[in-house]
Amino acid sequence: MTKITTVLFDFDGVIADTEPQYDIYIDALGERYNLGIKNFALQVKGTTSPDILKKYFSHFSEEEQAKIAKELGDFELQMDFPLVSGVIDFINYLKDNNYKIGLVTSSQDFKMKRALDILGLTDTFDTEVTAVRITEGKPNPMCYLLAAKDLDVSPSECVVFEDSFHGIRAGKDAGMRVVGVSTTIPAEELEGKADCVIPDFSDLQKVISYIQ
Repeated sequence: MTKITTVLFDFDGVIADTEPQYDIYIDALGERYNLGIKNFALQVKGTTSPDILKKYFSHFSEEEQAKIAKELGDFELQMDFPLVSGVIDFINYLKDNNYKIGLVTSSQDFKMKRALDILGLTDTFDTEVTAVRITEGKPNPMCYLLAAKDLDVSPSECVVFEDSFHGIRAGKDAGMRVVGVSTTIPAEELEGKADCVIPDFSDLQKVISYIQ
C-alpha cells in the first residue's frame, strides 16, 4: 500500500460547519426564482457559483444573473464559520507529523480569504485550490489533481476529506482515498461512496487511523 503523505480538505462541511446556512439560503434562492427543484441546496453542494449560475440560471438575462451572483457574494461576506469539531486538532497533528496539507474548495477567493482570516488559518495550507483556479468544478476531479500537482505528490499518496456527493466523486475519480464527513449528508447515504465515513474529527485517533 502506498504511504499517505498528503491530506486534502474541502472547506464547507469539513473545516467549517457552514452547510446549514447554505441550505437555508440556497433553497430560498431556488424558490424565489421559481426553479421548481426539490432540495435545491443538496443538488448543488460542492459546486462553484459560476457553475450553479450556468446550469440553473442560464435562462435568465445577463443582468439578472449578475444580480444573483452579487446576492451570493453578499451572503458569503456576512456568513459565520463555526468549526467542525476536532478539525483544528487534526490539522495541528498533520503539521506536527510532516504531512502535506491542502485546501480544495469550490468557494471564491474573497470568501476564503475572509474565512481563513477569521479562523486563524491563513498560510496554514501548503496549497489552496479555489474556484478561480478551476475550469471544471466538482464532481470533475480537476481540483484534486491540481492540488496533488501543486504538492508534487501522486494521487495515491492523498487522502481527501469531503462532505458532499460531488466532492466525494471528485476525490475518487482523482484516484485518491476519500473519507466522508457526515456533517451535511447522513452517514448511511455516504456509505459505499466514500472509503469510510466519520461524523467529525473529535475522535482524533480514529481519524488518524484513516491516513496511515
